[in-house]
Amino acid sequence: MSAPHPARRVLAALAALPLLTAALTACGYGSQADRTGAKSTATDGKKLSVDTVRIGYFPNITHATPLVGEQEGILQKELGGTKLKSATFNAGPSEIEALNAGSIDIGWIGPSPAINGWAKSKGRSLRIVSGSASGGVKLVVDPKKITSLDEVKGKRIATPQKGNTQDVAFLNWIADKGWKVDPQSGKGDVSVVRTDNKVTPDAFKSGSVDGAWVPEPTASKLVSEGGKVLLDESSLWPGGKFVITNVIVSQKFLAAHPDVVEAVLRGSVRTNAWIAAHPEQAEASANEALKRLSGKALPADILDPAWKSIRTLDDPLAATLRAEADHAVAAGLLDRPDLSGIYDLTPLNKVLRAEGRPAVSAAGLGKQ
Repeated sequence: MSAPHPARRVLAALAALPLLTAALTACGYGSQADRTGAKSTATDGKKLSVDTVRIGYFPNITHATPLVGEQEGILQKELGGTKLKSATFNAGPSEIEALNAGSIDIGWIGPSPAINGWAKSKGRSLRIVSGSASGGVKLVVDPKKITSLDEVKGKRIATPQKGNTQDVAFLNWIADKGWKVDPQSGKGDVSVVRTDNKVTPDAFKSGSVDGAWVPEPTASKLVSEGGKVLLDESSLWPGGKFVITNVIVSQKFLAAHPDVVEAVLRGSVRTNAWIAAHPEQAEASANEALKRLSGKALPADILDPAWKSIRTLDDPLAATLRAEADHAVAAGLLDRPDLSGIYDLTPLNKVLRAEGRPAVSAAGLGKQ
C-alpha cells in the first residue's frame, strides 16, 4: 500500500511482548432468537464436526463483533448443536499462546500479535480468516500542556505496552516528525511511557503522563477526565480505514473442522450486519457483554464516542496489514517476515457469496 503522507507509516510492532495472564471466562449458552432476521444454514440442534468450539477475544469495544455476537446468540445460532465457549484475554501474546496450546480454536485479535504469531511459528500456527473492526485509536492529550502536534515533543505520552500496535504506531509517528526516541527504553525527544490501559486514566488524571496514544475505550475515558483528542489515527490512512481487529484460527482446527470455521464466520458476518442495522441496540448489547465479563458497564459519556469511532467490518483490510508490517521493519523493530499465506479467505468469501456480498481480497497474501 502506498502512503501519500509519511505519517501514514503507522502501526504494528511485533517485538517480543511479555505475556500477560489470560482472564478466562467460561460461558454457557441457551437458545436465543436469531437477531439477524436471516435464516441460519445450521440445523437447530444438530452438531457440526465438533461438540464444542472455543473462541477468544478481549473484553474491549474494539472487539464488538464477538461481544455482540455472543451476547445476542448470533454466533451460537449458526453453530446449531455445537456449543460455543469463550475465553477473554488482556493481551494479544497470551491469546496467541492459548491458540498455539490448543486452549482456543478461533480468536479475535489485533494485527501486531497476529503477524508476530505467524512470524514466530514460521507460518505454521495460524491463519487470518476475516476482518472484524477498523479505527478506534486516538492521541489524547492534556490541553493545558499540549495544544498542537508539535508540542508533543518533550512530553510524557503513554502507550499500552512496549512493542504493541499502538506503541509502535506512536514511535513511527514520532519518527515521521523527525524526532528521536529509543524504541526499547522509550527515552528521547518524547518520553514514551508504557502503561497498562487500566492504569493510564489514573496516570493522566494525576499528571504523571501528559497524554496517551491508545485504543478505545481508554481514549474516551481520558476525554472524560478533561483530555482532548489531538489526532485520530484513522486520519492517517487512505479512506480512514486500517485494521484494528482480525479473526484468526488455528491451522490445525481449520484443516480438521472447516464446517465449524465457516459457521463462526457466518455468525461474524451476520453479527456485523446486525450491528450496522441496529447501532443503538448493538451498542447497548456490547455494553451489557462488558458488564457480564468485567462486572462493570461503561458510562454513556465514554461508551458513545468510543462506539462511534469504531467500524465493524468483514474485510480484513489486508493491504493495511502489509503496510503495518513494512512500517515495523522500517523502524527496525521487526525482521522482515514472509507474510505469504497468512490469509485464508476462502471460507469467508464462501459466506459472503451466500449472503449476496462481494468477495474480499487478501492483497496478495492469501494461501496458495
